[in-house]
Amino acid sequence: AFLGNIKNAYVNNPNLENLLFDPFFKNAVEDAQNSWRHVVSQAILLGIPTPAFSTALAFYDGYRHEKLPANLLQSQRDYFGAHTFKYLDEHIAKGYPSGDVHINWTGEGGNVSAS
Repeated sequence: AFLGNIKNAYVNNPNLENLLFDPFFKNAVEDAQNSWRHVVSQAILLGIPTPAFSTALAFYDGYRHEKLPANLLQSQRDYFGAHTFKYLDEHIAKGYPSGDVHINWTGEGGNVSAS
């Protein structure tokens, strides 16, 4: 029956990016999330590892937000490997550069690329 629900989701929308966008799965997860949170929080308080449950909950929470505080991660990647980053639109509107940006974080120049 569960596989039938997955099949129906993709039959209804062949371009479905994620099952969480299908009404059946969206409603099922929304209805269960309070219990899910309770199980994960109790497991944490009791020192019981629940890597799949807690990681899935973190993914679910992250997937629902338009913006997340990933700025530190992006700056660390740029600092240690010159991976570049992009400013958010609201910063670009204030005069920050658009497109891929790399900053000389140490102020000393030199080659900080990962190559």
